[in-house]
Amino acid sequence: MGTPRVFIIRHGETEWSLNGRHTGITELPLTANGEKRIRATGRAMVGNDRLIVPKKLAHIYVSPRRRAQRTFELLGIRKKDEALPWDRHGSADDDAPNHSPCAAGVEVTEDIREWDYGDYEGITSAEIREIRKREGLPGTWDIWRDGCPGGESPEQVTERIDRLIKDIRERWQAACFSRAKDEAAKEPGDVLIVAHGHILRAFAQRWVGHTLQEGPTFLLEAGGVGTLSYEHHNINEPAILLGGAFIVDIVEEKEEELKKKAKKIEELES
Repeated sequence: MGTPRVFIIRHGETEWSLNGRHTGITELPLTANGEKRIRATGRAMVGNDRLIVPKKLAHIYVSPRRRAQRTFELLGIRKKDEALPWDRHGSADDDAPNHSPCAAGVEVTEDIREWDYGDYEGITSAEIREIRKREGLPGTWDIWRDGCPGGESPEQVTERIDRLIKDIRERWQAACFSRAKDEAAKEPGDVLIVAHGHILRAFAQRWVGHTLQEGPTFLLEAGGVGTLSYEHHNINEPAILLGGAFIVDIVEEKEEELKKKAKKIEELES
């Protein structure tokens, strides 16, 4: 896979995600089941022959919220002897196995924190509709169109997402497109983002140039993984990758087989 990809992972389950309460700035831990499912995601999705290959990662962005950082810890991607840019929220013994080396840096950025819900923090969509009805506000509330009073508007969210997309393309992926696809495949070019439901859905919208007001028709479950990339190995053709294939590095496998054969011959001759 020579065309770089961006993997977006929503944090694991929390008590508020279970009951539909909007969680922006509130710090909540993952539930026990949430942690268990993220560890399973790490085992299934991360590794040399998996969807997310650590050695192919060029950079990692994580939200400043604890639930996203804990989710990243449990994926088992970062080398254990390297410090994270935050104090760990759990034991390293809980991490999923680290299947291969990862040289990518981990960056905490406000640009991928969850949508600021303002006055709607901690309440459900049904409760929001009731509040707006009492206030005499017309129509049905739609965060993609209306934003949140006391919080962020779609325009404000768009501004910070666009800044992050520009950073990803210029710093980590542009160089991949200056080389042939097979050559680009030999170097790290993938990016991983661990964040939140609304902001990652908004990120996917802006990745392909859609406005937030158009509204996404896709979902991202707690602990879910999405993939974005480009068509025709062209940085000017960003796309949502509906079905990402696991990577099997045939060249490296053949090289390893040759090394084993050579070693066996040496042993027989000695």
